[in-house]
Amino acid sequence: MLHLQNFLNGTFAPPASGKYLPNSNPATAEVFSQIPDSDERDVQEAVRAARQAFPAWSNLSAEKRGRHLMRLSALIDQNLERLAEAETTDNGKPLTLSRTMDIPRASSNLHFFGTGIQHFASESHFMEGVAVNYTVRRPLGVVACISPWNLPLYLFTWKIAPALAAGNCVVAKPSEITPYTAHLLAELCVEAGLPAGVLNIVHGTGAKVGAALVEHPDVKAISFTGGTQTGKTIARTAAPMFKKLSLELGGKNATVIFADCDFEKTVTTAVQAAFANQGQICLCGSRILVERPLYEQFKAAFLEKVNALKVGDPLEEETNIGALVSEQHLQKVQQYIALAKEEGGTLLTGGGRVHLEGRCANGYFLQPTVFENLPHTCRTNTEEIFGPVVTLMPFDSEEDAVHFANYTEYGLAASVWTQDLTRAHRVAHALHAGIVWVNTWLLRDLRTPFGGMKQSGVGREGGWEALRFFTEPQNVCVKL
Repeated sequence: MLHLQNFLNGTFAPPASGKYLPNSNPATAEVFSQIPDSDERDVQEAVRAARQAFPAWSNLSAEKRGRHLMRLSALIDQNLERLAEAETTDNGKPLTLSRTMDIPRASSNLHFFGTGIQHFASESHFMEGVAVNYTVRRPLGVVACISPWNLPLYLFTWKIAPALAAGNCVVAKPSEITPYTAHLLAELCVEAGLPAGVLNIVHGTGAKVGAALVEHPDVKAISFTGGTQTGKTIARTAAPMFKKLSLELGGKNATVIFADCDFEKTVTTAVQAAFANQGQICLCGSRILVERPLYEQFKAAFLEKVNALKVGDPLEEETNIGALVSEQHLQKVQQYIALAKEEGGTLLTGGGRVHLEGRCANGYFLQPTVFENLPHTCRTNTEEIFGPVVTLMPFDSEEDAVHFANYTEYGLAASVWTQDLTRAHRVAHALHAGIVWVNTWLLRDLRTPFGGMKQSGVGREGGWEALRFFTEPQNVCVKL
Protein backbone atom coordinates (compact mmCIF):
# COMPACT_ATOMS: atom_id res chain seq x y z
CA MET A 1 0.00 0.00 0.00
CA LEU A 2 1.45 3.33 -1.09
CA HIS A 3 1.07 6.36 1.19
CA LEU A 4 1.44 9.50 -0.87
CA GLN A 5 2.40 12.78 0.78
CA ASN A 6 2.07 16.47 0.08
CA PHE A 7 5.14 18.23 -1.28
CA LEU A 8 5.67 21.43 0.69
CA ASN A 9 8.76 23.62 0.61
CA GLY A 10 10.86 20.91 -0.97
CA THR A 11 9.96 18.13 1.47
CA PHE A 12 7.25 15.48 1.74
CA ALA A 13 4.74 16.09 4.51
CA PRO A 14 1.61 14.37 5.83
CA PRO A 15 -1.69 16.27 5.79
CA ALA A 16 -2.46 18.48 8.76
CA SER A 17 -5.65 16.50 9.33
CA GLY A 18 -3.79 13.22 9.61
CA LYS A 19 -6.49 11.75 7.37
CA TYR A 20 -6.12 9.94 4.05
CA LEU A 21 -8.35 9.02 1.12
CA PRO A 22 -8.34 5.62 -0.64
CA ASN A 23 -7.17 5.58 -4.25
CA SER A 24 -8.23 2.68 -6.50
CA ASN A 25 -6.88 1.07 -9.65
CA PRO A 26 -9.80 1.37 -12.12
CA ALA A 27 -8.82 -1.82 -13.90
CA THR A 28 -9.06 -3.95 -10.76
CA ALA A 29 -11.22 -1.84 -8.39
CA GLU A 30 -8.57 -2.48 -5.73
CA VAL A 31 -7.28 0.26 -3.43
CA PHE A 32 -3.54 0.53 -4.03
CA SER A 33 -2.68 3.84 -2.34
CA GLN A 34 -3.74 6.34 0.29
CA ILE A 35 -3.58 10.05 -0.50
CA PRO A 36 -3.62 13.03 1.86
CA ASP A 37 -7.05 14.39 2.73
CA SER A 38 -5.66 17.92 2.91
CA ASP A 39 -7.47 21.11 3.85
CA GLU A 40 -6.92 24.87 4.12
CA ARG A 41 -4.09 24.39 6.64
CA ASP A 42 -2.00 22.52 4.08
CA VAL A 43 -2.83 25.15 1.47
CA GLN A 44 -1.69 27.87 3.86
CA GLU A 45 1.66 26.11 4.34
CA ALA A 46 2.08 25.64 0.60
CA VAL A 47 1.29 29.28 -0.17
CA ARG A 48 3.64 30.43 2.58
CA ALA A 49 6.46 28.33 1.12
CA ALA A 50 5.76 29.60 -2.41
CA ARG A 51 5.67 33.21 -1.25
CA GLN A 52 9.04 32.81 0.51
CA ALA A 53 10.62 31.20 -2.55
CA PHE A 54 9.28 33.77 -5.00
CA PRO A 55 11.88 36.57 -4.70
CA ALA A 56 14.86 34.33 -5.41
CA TRP A 57 13.13 32.30 -8.13
CA SER A 58 11.72 35.32 -9.97
CA ASN A 59 15.12 37.03 -9.90
CA LEU A 60 16.85 34.09 -11.56
CA SER A 61 17.59 34.67 -15.22
CA ALA A 62 15.22 33.09 -17.73
CA GLU A 63 18.08 30.85 -18.82
CA LYS A 64 18.65 29.50 -15.31
CA ARG A 65 14.95 28.90 -14.71
CA GLY A 66 14.80 27.16 -18.07
CA ARG A 67 17.68 24.88 -17.14
CA HIS A 68 15.77 23.67 -14.08
CA LEU A 69 12.77 22.76 -16.24
CA MET A 70 14.92 21.04 -18.83
CA ARG A 71 16.61 18.92 -16.13
CA LEU A 72 13.17 17.88 -14.94
CA SER A 73 12.17 17.07 -18.52
CA ALA A 74 15.25 14.85 -18.91
CA LEU A 75 14.42 13.00 -15.68
CA ILE A 76 10.90 12.30 -16.95
CA ASP A 77 12.45 10.79 -20.08
CA GLN A 78 14.76 8.64 -17.95
CA ASN A 79 11.81 7.42 -15.86
CA LEU A 80 9.41 6.92 -18.77
CA GLU A 81 8.46 3.34 -18.02
CA ARG A 82 7.98 3.87 -14.29
CA LEU A 83 5.80 6.94 -14.89
CA ALA A 84 3.80 5.23 -17.64
CA GLU A 85 3.04 2.24 -15.42
CA ALA A 86 1.99 4.58 -12.60
CA GLU A 87 -0.30 6.53 -14.92
CA THR A 88 -1.99 3.39 -16.19
CA THR A 89 -2.38 2.00 -12.66
CA ASP A 90 -3.94 5.25 -11.51
CA ASN A 91 -6.10 6.09 -14.53
CA GLY A 92 -6.99 2.79 -16.24
CA LYS A 93 -5.80 3.85 -19.70
CA PRO A 94 -3.82 1.42 -21.87
CA LEU A 95 -0.13 1.31 -21.00
CA THR A 96 0.72 1.86 -24.66
CA LEU A 97 -1.10 5.22 -24.50
CA SER A 98 0.65 6.29 -21.29
CA ARG A 99 3.99 5.28 -22.77
CA THR A 100 3.58 6.94 -26.16
CA MET A 101 1.44 10.03 -25.40
CA ASP A 102 0.97 11.05 -21.76
CA ILE A 103 4.48 10.81 -20.35
CA PRO A 104 6.37 12.00 -23.46
CA ARG A 105 4.06 15.01 -23.66
CA ALA A 106 4.74 15.84 -20.00
CA SER A 107 8.45 15.92 -20.82
CA SER A 108 7.80 18.04 -23.91
CA ASN A 109 5.79 20.57 -21.90
CA LEU A 110 8.69 21.22 -19.54
CA HIS A 111 11.28 21.30 -22.31
CA PHE A 112 9.17 23.59 -24.50
CA PHE A 113 8.60 26.26 -21.85
CA GLY A 114 12.09 25.83 -20.43
CA THR A 115 13.50 26.91 -23.76
CA GLY A 116 10.61 29.17 -24.78
CA ILE A 117 11.01 31.56 -21.86
CA GLN A 118 14.44 32.45 -23.20
CA HIS A 119 12.80 33.82 -26.36
CA PHE A 120 9.96 35.68 -24.66
CA ALA A 121 10.73 39.21 -25.88
CA SER A 122 9.77 42.62 -24.57
CA GLU A 123 7.96 45.09 -26.81
CA SER A 124 8.92 48.67 -27.55
CA HIS A 125 7.03 51.50 -29.24
CA PHE A 126 8.82 54.57 -30.53
CA MET A 127 6.99 57.92 -30.58
CA GLU A 128 8.97 59.86 -33.17
CA GLY A 129 10.90 62.67 -31.50
CA VAL A 130 8.81 62.43 -28.34
CA ALA A 131 9.36 59.27 -26.28
CA VAL A 132 10.21 55.61 -26.20
CA ASN A 133 7.83 53.10 -24.59
CA TYR A 134 8.92 49.66 -23.60
CA THR A 135 6.77 46.94 -22.05
CA VAL A 136 8.13 44.39 -19.62
CA ARG A 137 6.26 41.40 -18.25
CA ARG A 138 6.65 40.50 -14.59
CA PRO A 139 5.70 37.23 -12.86
CA LEU A 140 2.55 37.41 -10.77
CA GLY A 141 3.84 35.75 -7.59
CA VAL A 142 2.05 32.68 -6.21
CA VAL A 143 -0.27 30.96 -8.67
CA ALA A 144 -2.52 27.89 -8.46
CA CYS A 145 -2.60 25.10 -11.01
CA ILE A 146 -5.52 22.67 -10.73
CA SER A 147 -5.49 19.73 -13.12
CA PRO A 148 -7.96 16.94 -14.03
CA TRP A 149 -7.90 13.15 -13.95
CA ASN A 150 -8.06 12.25 -17.64
CA LEU A 151 -4.48 13.20 -18.65
CA PRO A 152 -2.89 13.48 -15.21
CA LEU A 153 0.82 14.24 -15.73
CA TYR A 154 0.29 15.57 -19.27
CA LEU A 155 -2.02 18.39 -18.12
CA PHE A 156 -0.33 18.87 -14.73
CA THR A 157 2.93 19.85 -16.45
CA TRP A 158 1.07 21.80 -19.16
CA LYS A 159 0.11 24.28 -16.44
CA ILE A 160 3.12 24.12 -14.14
CA ALA A 161 5.76 24.55 -16.85
CA PRO A 162 4.77 28.02 -18.14
CA ALA A 163 4.01 29.26 -14.63
CA LEU A 164 7.49 28.31 -13.39
CA ALA A 165 9.21 29.43 -16.57
CA ALA A 166 7.68 32.90 -16.22
CA GLY A 167 9.11 33.21 -12.70
CA ASN A 168 6.08 32.37 -10.56
CA CYS A 169 5.98 29.93 -7.69
CA VAL A 170 3.24 27.32 -7.87
CA VAL A 171 0.83 25.57 -5.56
CA ALA A 172 -0.55 22.69 -7.61
CA LYS A 173 -3.49 20.41 -6.94
CA PRO A 174 -3.71 17.18 -8.96
CA SER A 175 -7.00 15.33 -9.16
CA GLU A 176 -7.64 13.22 -6.08
CA ILE A 177 -8.69 10.43 -8.46
CA THR A 178 -5.29 10.24 -10.20
CA PRO A 179 -2.59 11.65 -7.89
CA TYR A 180 0.19 9.10 -8.36
CA THR A 181 2.31 10.67 -11.10
CA ALA A 182 2.13 14.09 -9.43
CA HIS A 183 3.72 12.48 -6.37
CA LEU A 184 6.41 10.91 -8.54
CA LEU A 185 7.01 14.27 -10.23
CA ALA A 186 7.72 15.75 -6.79
CA GLU A 187 10.37 13.07 -6.26
CA LEU A 188 11.95 14.06 -9.57
CA CYS A 189 11.88 17.73 -8.54
CA VAL A 190 14.06 16.85 -5.56
CA GLU A 191 16.42 14.89 -7.81
CA ALA A 192 16.54 17.77 -10.31
CA GLY A 193 17.49 20.25 -7.60
CA LEU A 194 14.47 22.49 -8.02
CA PRO A 195 14.69 25.09 -5.22
CA ALA A 196 12.44 24.47 -2.23
CA GLY A 197 9.06 26.17 -2.35
CA VAL A 198 9.10 26.85 -6.08
CA LEU A 199 6.65 24.00 -6.72
CA ASN A 200 4.34 22.78 -3.97
CA ILE A 201 1.83 19.95 -4.45
CA VAL A 202 -1.21 19.60 -2.20
CA HIS A 203 -3.37 16.49 -2.57
CA GLY A 204 -7.04 16.31 -1.68
CA THR A 205 -10.54 17.13 -2.81
CA GLY A 206 -11.79 20.12 -4.73
CA ALA A 207 -14.16 21.05 -1.91
CA LYS A 208 -11.29 21.42 0.54
CA VAL A 209 -8.03 22.04 -1.32
CA GLY A 210 -9.38 23.53 -4.53
CA ALA A 211 -11.70 25.92 -2.74
CA ALA A 212 -8.96 27.01 -0.32
CA LEU A 213 -6.65 27.79 -3.23
CA VAL A 214 -9.28 29.79 -5.08
CA GLU A 215 -10.16 31.77 -1.94
CA HIS A 216 -6.60 32.46 -0.77
CA PRO A 217 -5.79 36.19 -1.07
CA ASP A 218 -2.12 35.56 -1.90
CA VAL A 219 -2.91 33.35 -4.91
CA LYS A 220 -2.81 35.76 -7.84
CA ALA A 221 -3.98 33.50 -10.67
CA ILE A 222 -5.77 30.21 -11.16
CA SER A 223 -5.28 27.86 -14.08
CA PHE A 224 -7.97 25.17 -14.01
CA THR A 225 -8.91 22.32 -16.31
CA GLY A 226 -12.07 20.38 -15.51
CA GLY A 227 -15.85 20.47 -15.62
CA THR A 228 -17.86 23.50 -16.67
CA GLN A 229 -19.91 23.61 -13.45
CA THR A 230 -16.74 23.67 -11.34
CA GLY A 231 -15.37 26.39 -13.61
CA LYS A 232 -18.45 28.50 -12.92
CA THR A 233 -17.96 28.08 -9.17
CA ILE A 234 -14.31 29.13 -9.43
CA ALA A 235 -15.25 32.18 -11.49
CA ARG A 236 -17.89 33.28 -8.98
CA THR A 237 -15.35 33.15 -6.17
CA ALA A 238 -12.29 34.50 -7.95
CA ALA A 239 -13.77 37.32 -10.03
CA PRO A 240 -14.57 39.67 -7.10
CA MET A 241 -10.99 39.11 -5.89
CA PHE A 242 -9.66 40.21 -9.32
CA LYS A 243 -7.62 37.05 -9.81
CA LYS A 244 -6.49 36.13 -13.28
CA LEU A 245 -8.39 33.08 -14.55
CA SER A 246 -7.67 30.49 -17.20
CA LEU A 247 -10.51 27.95 -17.37
CA GLU A 248 -10.29 25.03 -19.80
CA LEU A 249 -13.65 23.33 -19.45
CA GLY A 250 -15.90 20.84 -21.23
CA GLY A 251 -16.36 19.90 -24.85
CA LYS A 252 -18.92 18.28 -27.13
CA ASN A 253 -16.89 18.18 -30.29
CA ALA A 254 -18.06 17.53 -33.84
CA THR A 255 -16.31 15.50 -36.50
CA VAL A 256 -17.63 16.89 -39.80
CA ILE A 257 -17.14 14.51 -42.74
CA PHE A 258 -17.86 15.44 -46.35
CA ALA A 259 -18.37 12.93 -49.14
CA ASP A 260 -15.11 13.88 -50.88
CA CYS A 261 -12.91 13.01 -47.89
CA ASP A 262 -9.98 10.60 -47.96
CA PHE A 263 -12.21 7.74 -46.86
CA GLU A 264 -9.84 5.28 -45.20
CA LYS A 265 -7.90 7.96 -43.37
CA THR A 266 -11.12 9.59 -42.22
CA VAL A 267 -12.67 6.40 -40.87
CA THR A 268 -9.51 5.36 -39.05
CA THR A 269 -9.01 8.75 -37.43
CA ALA A 270 -12.69 9.16 -36.56
CA VAL A 271 -12.49 5.92 -34.53
CA GLN A 272 -9.37 7.16 -32.78
CA ALA A 273 -10.92 10.57 -32.11
CA ALA A 274 -14.05 8.96 -30.68
CA PHE A 275 -12.53 6.37 -28.36
CA ALA A 276 -8.97 7.41 -27.45
CA ASN A 277 -8.47 7.17 -23.69
CA GLN A 278 -11.95 5.58 -23.46
CA GLY A 279 -13.42 8.83 -24.81
CA GLN A 280 -12.13 10.62 -21.71
CA ILE A 281 -10.39 13.47 -23.53
CA CYS A 282 -12.04 16.87 -23.76
CA LEU A 283 -11.04 16.94 -27.46
CA CYS A 284 -12.69 13.65 -28.45
CA GLY A 285 -15.05 13.80 -31.43
CA SER A 286 -18.24 12.46 -29.87
CA ARG A 287 -20.65 13.73 -32.56
CA ILE A 288 -19.84 12.41 -36.03
CA LEU A 289 -21.65 14.30 -38.81
CA VAL A 290 -21.48 12.62 -42.23
CA GLU A 291 -22.67 13.97 -45.58
CA ARG A 292 -25.67 11.85 -46.58
CA PRO A 293 -24.28 10.29 -49.83
CA LEU A 294 -21.42 8.83 -47.78
CA TYR A 295 -23.37 8.02 -44.63
CA GLU A 296 -24.17 4.31 -45.08
CA GLN A 297 -20.71 3.46 -46.42
CA PHE A 298 -19.05 5.36 -43.58
CA LYS A 299 -21.31 3.76 -40.95
CA ALA A 300 -20.47 0.25 -42.10
CA ALA A 301 -16.72 0.88 -42.16
CA PHE A 302 -16.77 2.77 -38.87
CA LEU A 303 -18.68 0.02 -37.06
CA GLU A 304 -16.34 -2.63 -38.44
CA LYS A 305 -13.35 -0.83 -36.93
CA VAL A 306 -15.13 -0.09 -33.65
CA ASN A 307 -16.09 -3.76 -33.25
CA ALA A 308 -12.45 -4.71 -33.79
CA LEU A 309 -11.29 -2.63 -30.82
CA LYS A 310 -10.21 -4.75 -27.88
CA VAL A 311 -11.46 -3.86 -24.42
CA GLY A 312 -9.02 -5.40 -22.00
CA ASP A 313 -6.37 -5.27 -19.32
CA PRO A 314 -4.58 -1.92 -19.73
CA LEU A 315 -1.22 -3.63 -19.22
CA GLU A 316 -1.66 -5.82 -22.32
CA GLU A 317 -0.09 -4.44 -25.49
CA GLU A 318 -3.04 -5.36 -27.71
CA THR A 319 -5.61 -3.51 -25.55
CA ASN A 320 -7.25 -0.52 -27.28
CA ILE A 321 -9.85 0.39 -24.64
CA GLY A 322 -8.92 0.36 -20.96
CA ALA A 323 -10.98 1.01 -17.85
CA LEU A 324 -13.01 4.12 -17.13
CA VAL A 325 -11.47 6.14 -14.35
CA SER A 326 -13.89 5.24 -11.53
CA GLU A 327 -17.07 3.36 -10.70
CA GLN A 328 -18.90 6.67 -10.25
CA HIS A 329 -17.88 7.82 -13.72
CA LEU A 330 -18.82 4.46 -15.23
CA GLN A 331 -22.31 4.83 -13.75
CA LYS A 332 -22.60 8.35 -15.18
CA VAL A 333 -21.75 7.13 -18.69
CA GLN A 334 -24.18 4.21 -18.34
CA GLN A 335 -26.92 6.69 -17.44
CA TYR A 336 -26.24 8.56 -20.68
CA ILE A 337 -26.50 5.32 -22.63
CA ALA A 338 -29.91 4.75 -21.04
CA LEU A 339 -30.85 8.35 -21.87
CA ALA A 340 -29.89 7.89 -25.53
CA LYS A 341 -32.27 4.93 -25.72
CA GLU A 342 -35.05 6.92 -24.03
CA GLU A 343 -34.53 9.72 -26.57
CA GLY A 344 -35.16 7.26 -29.39
CA GLY A 345 -31.62 6.49 -30.43
CA THR A 346 -30.80 3.30 -32.31
CA LEU A 347 -27.96 1.40 -30.64
CA LEU A 348 -25.61 0.26 -33.40
CA THR A 349 -22.98 -1.40 -31.23
CA GLY A 350 -21.80 -1.63 -27.63
CA GLY A 351 -23.75 -0.20 -24.74
CA GLY A 352 -22.86 -2.78 -22.12
CA ARG A 353 -20.37 -3.23 -19.33
CA VAL A 354 -17.47 -5.57 -20.03
CA HIS A 355 -16.56 -8.19 -17.43
CA LEU A 356 -13.03 -9.49 -17.83
CA GLU A 357 -11.41 -12.49 -16.22
CA GLY A 358 -8.41 -12.58 -13.94
CA ARG A 359 -7.04 -9.54 -12.18
CA CYS A 360 -9.44 -7.18 -13.98
CA ALA A 361 -12.63 -9.06 -13.11
CA ASN A 362 -13.97 -6.13 -11.06
CA GLY A 363 -12.69 -3.33 -13.27
CA TYR A 364 -14.72 -0.45 -14.73
CA PHE A 365 -14.83 -1.48 -18.39
CA LEU A 366 -17.41 -0.44 -20.97
CA GLN A 367 -17.94 -1.37 -24.60
CA PRO A 368 -17.33 1.36 -27.19
CA THR A 369 -20.86 2.52 -27.97
CA VAL A 370 -22.40 4.03 -31.11
CA PHE A 371 -25.90 5.47 -31.60
CA GLU A 372 -27.76 6.90 -34.58
CA ASN A 373 -31.22 8.41 -35.26
CA LEU A 374 -30.89 11.05 -32.57
CA PRO A 375 -31.74 14.70 -33.31
CA HIS A 376 -28.97 17.24 -33.00
CA THR A 377 -31.02 19.01 -30.31
CA CYS A 378 -31.30 16.12 -27.84
CA ARG A 379 -29.38 15.89 -24.57
CA THR A 380 -27.23 13.04 -25.81
CA ASN A 381 -26.00 15.30 -28.61
CA THR A 382 -25.60 18.46 -26.56
CA GLU A 383 -24.28 17.37 -23.14
CA GLU A 384 -20.75 16.20 -22.42
CA ILE A 385 -20.68 12.45 -21.71
CA PHE A 386 -16.89 12.07 -21.46
CA GLY A 387 -16.84 8.37 -22.18
CA PRO A 388 -16.77 5.86 -25.06
CA VAL A 389 -20.15 6.92 -26.48
CA VAL A 390 -20.61 8.60 -29.87
CA THR A 391 -23.47 9.44 -32.20
CA LEU A 392 -23.67 9.33 -36.00
CA MET A 393 -25.77 11.94 -37.82
CA PRO A 394 -26.24 12.51 -41.57
CA PHE A 395 -26.42 16.01 -43.06
CA ASP A 396 -27.54 17.25 -46.46
CA SER A 397 -25.77 20.58 -46.85
CA GLU A 398 -22.77 22.50 -45.59
CA GLU A 399 -25.13 24.86 -43.80
CA ASP A 400 -26.78 21.95 -41.97
CA ALA A 401 -23.40 20.58 -40.94
CA VAL A 402 -22.32 23.90 -39.44
CA HIS A 403 -25.69 24.35 -37.71
CA PHE A 404 -25.61 20.87 -36.18
CA ALA A 405 -21.98 21.26 -35.10
CA ASN A 406 -22.61 24.62 -33.42
CA TYR A 407 -25.79 23.52 -31.64
CA THR A 408 -24.25 23.07 -28.18
CA GLU A 409 -23.19 25.29 -25.31
CA TYR A 410 -19.64 24.07 -25.85
CA GLY A 411 -17.08 25.30 -28.33
CA LEU A 412 -13.79 23.57 -27.70
CA ALA A 413 -12.74 21.66 -30.82
CA ALA A 414 -13.87 20.22 -34.14
CA SER A 415 -12.42 18.43 -37.14
CA VAL A 416 -13.35 18.85 -40.81
CA TRP A 417 -12.73 16.16 -43.40
CA THR A 418 -12.74 17.19 -47.05
CA GLN A 419 -10.34 17.45 -50.00
CA ASP A 420 -11.89 20.78 -51.03
CA LEU A 421 -9.49 23.29 -49.48
CA THR A 422 -11.79 26.26 -50.02
CA ARG A 423 -14.64 24.49 -48.23
CA ALA A 424 -12.29 23.41 -45.45
CA HIS A 425 -11.38 27.04 -44.72
CA ARG A 426 -14.98 28.21 -45.04
CA VAL A 427 -16.39 25.58 -42.68
CA ALA A 428 -13.54 25.96 -40.18
CA HIS A 429 -14.20 29.69 -39.92
CA ALA A 430 -17.95 29.10 -39.44
CA LEU A 431 -17.51 26.65 -36.58
CA HIS A 432 -17.76 28.00 -33.02
CA ALA A 433 -14.69 26.17 -31.74
CA GLY A 434 -11.37 27.32 -30.38
CA ILE A 435 -9.51 24.59 -32.26
CA VAL A 436 -10.38 23.21 -35.69
CA TRP A 437 -8.39 20.41 -37.30
CA VAL A 438 -8.63 19.83 -41.05
CA ASN A 439 -8.05 16.23 -42.17
CA THR A 440 -6.42 15.33 -38.86
CA TRP A 441 -7.12 15.17 -35.13
CA LEU A 442 -5.11 15.94 -32.00
CA LEU A 443 -2.14 17.21 -33.96
CA ARG A 444 -0.75 19.71 -31.47
CA ASP A 445 1.85 22.42 -31.97
CA LEU A 446 2.73 23.67 -28.49
CA ARG A 447 3.24 27.19 -29.84
CA THR A 448 -0.43 27.60 -30.74
CA PRO A 449 -3.22 28.88 -28.44
CA PHE A 450 -5.33 26.17 -26.84
CA GLY A 451 -8.79 26.78 -25.43
CA GLY A 452 -12.47 27.02 -26.23
CA MET A 453 -15.39 29.32 -26.89
CA LYS A 454 -18.73 29.56 -25.08
CA GLN A 455 -18.93 27.23 -22.05
CA SER A 456 -15.72 25.48 -23.02
CA GLY A 457 -13.74 28.04 -21.11
CA VAL A 458 -12.04 31.37 -20.70
CA GLY A 459 -8.54 32.23 -21.86
CA ARG A 460 -5.95 30.26 -23.80
CA GLU A 461 -3.07 27.99 -22.88
CA GLY A 462 0.05 27.20 -24.89
CA GLY A 463 2.92 29.19 -26.38
CA TRP A 464 3.11 32.90 -25.70
CA GLU A 465 -0.52 32.86 -24.55
CA ALA A 466 0.43 30.84 -21.48
CA LEU A 467 3.45 33.00 -20.67
CA ARG A 468 1.33 36.14 -21.04
CA PHE A 469 -1.29 34.69 -18.69
CA PHE A 470 1.28 34.02 -15.98
CA THR A 471 2.77 37.53 -16.22
CA GLU A 472 1.64 41.12 -15.72
CA PRO A 473 2.59 43.72 -18.37
CA GLN A 474 4.13 46.99 -17.30
CA ASN A 475 4.72 49.84 -19.73
CA VAL A 476 7.56 52.32 -19.12
CA CYS A 477 7.42 55.61 -21.04
CA VAL A 478 10.70 57.56 -21.33
CA LYS A 479 10.41 61.08 -22.71
CA LEU A 480 13.16 62.05 -25.09
